[in-house]
Amino acid sequence: MSVGEDGRASLRALAHPVRLRMLSLLTGVSLTAAEVARELGITHANASYHLRNLFASGLIVAAGEEKIRGGLAKRYRYEPGKFTPEQACPAAAGELTRRAEGRPGGAGVLGVAEVWIEPAVWRDVRDRIAAALHDLHAASRPPGAAGTIRTSVTVALFEMDDPR
Repeated sequence: MSVGEDGRASLRALAHPVRLRMLSLLTGVSLTAAEVARELGITHANASYHLRNLFASGLIVAAGEEKIRGGLAKRYRYEPGKFTPEQACPAAAGELTRRAEGRPGGAGVLGVAEVWIEPAVWRDVRDRIAAALHDLHAASRPPGAAGTIRTSVTVALFEMDDPR
C-alpha cells in the first residue's frame, strides 16, 4: 500500500492513542481544548498539543471560536470521511482493500467508527448487523456451488468502557 505525504501525516497524527480517543470525542460535536482535556482527564496543554497535530494532518477541522475569560478558544470537530479505515488500521485495512479491489460487484463495505451514541441506537444497529450475519450464514452454500459468489465478512462490534 503506497502512502502519500498526506497519508504519512495522518498516520503520524494517529500514532498516539490519545489522538484516537480525541477523534471519537469530536465525532458529532465540536469541542475546545479545555473541554477535551476535561473529558479525557489530561492537561489543557496536552490536549492543545494533540489537537494541533490532528488539525495539521487534516483529520479534524476548525469549527469556530468563542470568547472564554478574555481569550479566544478554538473549537474543533471531526468530519466523517477524512478518517479512512486505512488510517485507522493500515495493515488490516490495506489487506482487506487489496483483496476487494477489482472484484465484480464492487469493493464492498469497509468502515471504522468509535462513536458515542444513544443506547437504543446501539441496540438497533447491533441487532441489525447480528441479523445480517445470521442471514449470511443461513444462506451459505457449499464452496463453488453453481450460482454462488465467494465473499468475506469480518465484523467486530462492542460497547466500550467509559474512559472517564
